[in-house]
Amino acid sequence: MAVKQTAGRDTLGQFAPKFAQLNDDVLFGQVWNRTDKLSLRDRSLVTVVALLAQGLTDSSFQYHLATARQNGVTREEMAEVLTHAAFYVGWPKAWAAFRMAKDVWAEEAEEEDGKARHQREMVFPIGEANDGFARYFTGRSYLQPLSQQQVGVYNVTFEPGCRNNWHIHHARQGGGQILLCVAGRGYYQEWGQPARALHPGDVVNIPPEVKHWHGAAADSWFSHLALEVSGEDCSNEWLEAVSDQEYGQLD
Repeated sequence: MAVKQTAGRDTLGQFAPKFAQLNDDVLFGQVWNRTDKLSLRDRSLVTVVALLAQGLTDSSFQYHLATARQNGVTREEMAEVLTHAAFYVGWPKAWAAFRMAKDVWAEEAEEEDGKARHQREMVFPIGEANDGFARYFTGRSYLQPLSQQQVGVYNVTFEPGCRNNWHIHHARQGGGQILLCVAGRGYYQEWGQPARALHPGDVVNIPPEVKHWHGAAADSWFSHLALEVSGEDCSNEWLEAVSDQEYGQLD
């Protein structure tokens, strides 16, 4: 998912337009989006440590902590990063950083409880964080391969509000995907069509060459089994993210 920033123009657009342009278009628009060099997660960790070293535990530091969490850094990982950095940047700086980090990750305990409740609703394991495809998702998802013989079967779990980007399953012949909904509540939408609410037991047949997305409802975890339909010359094309405006219009 591409990083977009407007804080520079929102705050300093009239007073310092060049600085605002460099902040929004170069720092965030270009440097942060060079994910072929460093992932968003890695860039978040570098930024947090760089700010910590200067003692800049202000609102910008809190923003980058929240961004790190959004980019997949866990509470345990951030605690370890701050502990390690404390020996190099100074103990008082680390104390100030920990106070902010506790607030940013305060909701994680509640999320862990929600994740555990969701796991109890189904027989398939939630699996590990879906880091390999994280750039194609808004929010955090999890992936558990169930079978990679004959037909690929994967349990995909979305945290509340998480959804994948618009995408297309291409195939010269055959192909497509089938979703078997197993827990929680979610949505499926094809381009130009209204979104369809999904519940356990629902089945979604996705033909090849159809632009679509699927994910969780804003207030519910959601899991589906994804079955790959065999075909010739099959491939996935990942497209733009489902905007907050589009997603916010769902019932």
